[in-house]
Amino acid sequence: MHRDLLLAGLHDYGVQHAHEIDAVRRFEAFVRAQADCFERGCVPGHITGSAWVTDPNDQRVLLTHHRKLNIWVQLGGHSDGDSDSLSVALREATEESGLAVEAVSERIFDIDCHQIPARKGEPAHLHYDVRFWLRARSTEFTVTEESHALRWLSADELEQVTSEESVMRMRAKWLAG
Repeated sequence: MHRDLLLAGLHDYGVQHAHEIDAVRRFEAFVRAQADCFERGCVPGHITGSAWVTDPNDQRVLLTHHRKLNIWVQLGGHSDGDSDSLSVALREATEESGLAVEAVSERIFDIDCHQIPARKGEPAHLHYDVRFWLRARSTEFTVTEESHALRWLSADELEQVTSEESVMRMRAKWLAG
């Protein structure tokens, strides 16, 4: 089953983050119910992959001022049929920043389910976002058409640009190491 890799990762995540078990169960139920969960065309929502990208010294994180959502968030995007969410996160981080990146760990770093508003004929839907901690090999990024801007931020600077709950949750996990 093409969903086994993600289901195994979600199980491990649930063991590691027992306080998030309700979110894990929601993800697992969605993945089991939707054979096409990695496709954009999956109407209730779809799996996406995101990257918590830190600089080579793990002192700053790279956020994007997302062009469509108009908020500061981590890099990431659609799976487009790829059932390997780590691969999706690596691809999206590189596509959206031009940076060479590597996984700090192959374990899921964070999960988040959030509503995406209707836009250009596409109905509102959910993103079941699977996030990984990645490390950039350099700090010289390129801003692409996906972003208004990219910015390296220290843990203390994050609150200057965002109050997104999931970003603050990832900050806490990052600082905990």
